[in-house]
Amino acid sequence: MLPKLIITDIDGVWTDGGMYYDNQGGEFKKFNTSDSAGVLLCRQLGIQVAIITGENTEIVSRRAKKLNIDILFQGIKDKVSCAEEIWNKTGCTPSETAFIGDDFGDVPLLQKVGFAGCPANASEYIKKHAHWTGMKKGGEGAFREFVEHILTVEGVLDATVDQIISKLHATK
Repeated sequence: MLPKLIITDIDGVWTDGGMYYDNQGGEFKKFNTSDSAGVLLCRQLGIQVAIITGENTEIVSRRAKKLNIDILFQGIKDKVSCAEEIWNKTGCTPSETAFIGDDFGDVPLLQKVGFAGCPANASEYIKKHAHWTGMKKGGEGAFREFVEHILTVEGVLDATVDQIISKLHATK
C-alpha cells in the first residue's frame, strides 16, 4: 500500500549531519539536490511530505519553501506527538505513514509508522527499529532512495517517472 504521508527528519537524512559555522556566526548545511526528486515523485502521486526535525534553523525553512513542503516542524523533541498533530490535520493514520530517520530522537516514530527507514550510516541500534535501510548515507540522496524504494515495491516507480518526464517535456 502506498503511504499517504511521508515524514522525514533532516539532519543525517537530507544532510550529512554536519553543522558548519563561519567566523561571523553563520551556520551552513549542505543538501543534496537529488532529494528534491523524492519530493517530486511524492507530489506526482499525491503523497504528502512532512518534515519534523529537532533543529530549528532558517536554512531548513528555506529548503522546505523552495520545495513547496508546507508541513514543517522544527525544534521538535517529541516527534510522535508532532506526527499525531499532522495525522489529525491530514486525516492520515500511522499505518498510512512512512518515516525516515537516523538517530535517537527518531526511534519512537520509527516504531509507530507503517513503514520505517534509515539511511545507510545510521547506527546499528537505530537500524534495528526500521523496516528498511538504504544504501545511501544521509546527505547523499537518502530521502530520494527511500521514496524510490517505496514506489518500486508498490510497482509504480517507472510509470511515475514516465509521467514526470512527460510533464517536463510538455512544458518546453
